[in-house]
Amino acid sequence: MKLSVVIPVYNEKDTIAEILRRVRAADVGLEKEIVIVDDGSTDGTRDFLRTLDSPEIRVFLHEKNTGKGGALRTGFANVRGDIILIQDADLEYDPREYSKLLEPILDGRADVVYGSRFLGGPHRVLFFWHYVANRFLTTFCNMLSNLNLTDMETCYKVFRREVVAKIDLKSRRFGCEPEITLKVAKQRCRVYEVPISYSGRDYSEGKKIGWKDGLAALFHIVRFRFFD
Repeated sequence: MKLSVVIPVYNEKDTIAEILRRVRAADVGLEKEIVIVDDGSTDGTRDFLRTLDSPEIRVFLHEKNTGKGGALRTGFANVRGDIILIQDADLEYDPREYSKLLEPILDGRADVVYGSRFLGGPHRVLFFWHYVANRFLTTFCNMLSNLNLTDMETCYKVFRREVVAKIDLKSRRFGCEPEITLKVAKQRCRVYEVPISYSGRDYSEGKKIGWKDGLAALFHIVRFRFFD
């Protein structure tokens, strides 16, 4: 079996080299490919990506920024693996935890696995209102999807290839998180959550998601439950 790690990237020149080192070092016992989609970076990230020369890494460059959803759409269309894992290009999520994320799929229990920041793993203490918004959005998404997730907005989502093949992403930016979740629910997938650690960053360190994305998420939850 092969694992495809899809990394959407936008202006992450300070972290991209280190996250690639960590992803490549992650021992999962599977053949691994890394699919990087640069979403129109303007800070020098693309210059670094052009220097990469490895058979396990493939790079796709967007000429214009299309948002995380657009980058994932390109990544999903180009994976070759049997299992697909989403990895952000910052250092908030730890690739050393891939094994625990993959376990429910590899042993045949799950079709999809979410890594939850709220199931007991160590995490950096940051913004109270981000926490409140996340829990509210997850609860609202659960109500419309009939799932009982604790962390819908997590980066770490892992899928069997057959699941991804049926997800036609339409969202830009971070609306892809509820869109993926609603479309997973509609497929009646076997979904598991596992606890993960979280080394969150603040806005001075490059965090991009904001309150407007929270409002947009409400719209996307309703949109992809009833109108897509």
